[in-house]
Amino acid sequence: MTRIILIRHGQTAWNKVERIRGQVDIPLDETGLAQARATAQRVVEDWQPSAVISSPLRRAVQTAEIIAHQLGQEVCLEPGLLDINFGQWQGLSPAHVERRWPEMATAWLTAPHTVHFPGGGSLDQVKQRSMTALHALIERYGGQQIIVVAHTVVNRVVMCAVLGLDNSHYWRIGQDTCAINVFRWHEGVFYVDSLNDTCHLRHLA
Repeated sequence: MTRIILIRHGQTAWNKVERIRGQVDIPLDETGLAQARATAQRVVEDWQPSAVISSPLRRAVQTAEIIAHQLGQEVCLEPGLLDINFGQWQGLSPAHVERRWPEMATAWLTAPHTVHFPGGGSLDQVKQRSMTALHALIERYGGQQIIVVAHTVVNRVVMCAVLGLDNSHYWRIGQDTCAINVFRWHEGVFYVDSLNDTCHLRHLA
């Protein structure tokens, strides 16, 4: 059995005042750093991971480094965990997007699996590369526990796949900043133990 502890990165300034992030490389803010420290403490208390793997983007790497430091480990970067490419939407507010691309903005909220972002990618592309990366990690760390730090889009897509759902269910998966998701791979089948767990952040509210 291989256990995957899948974590979303901590808060950034573009989470607090919502701007579409995607592959824009922005750092954690002070709240995000505090969330990462609380998440690291939770990891140390509850698991004994063999590795900490992260998306290459700074907000994920910072979160992963804080966790890895508590474990006395180094962070391994995995390009397959990179956030979605929102293309021309990146850096814009949702309101701006709704004004400029009203039909696509509606489709994103109601049928996200049908959207290919202008100058960017799609959820299906994220699913293909993130699940390929995940299965490679499972093969590499078979029978162990691993920490994987990524993004809300990646994590939602991965959890849909783990639950046997297609990307039309994307918005039905909650994924708050520094949320923890735990699932297992055993004899070719995924088993989910927890989803969008933020209990470790309660004292920060």
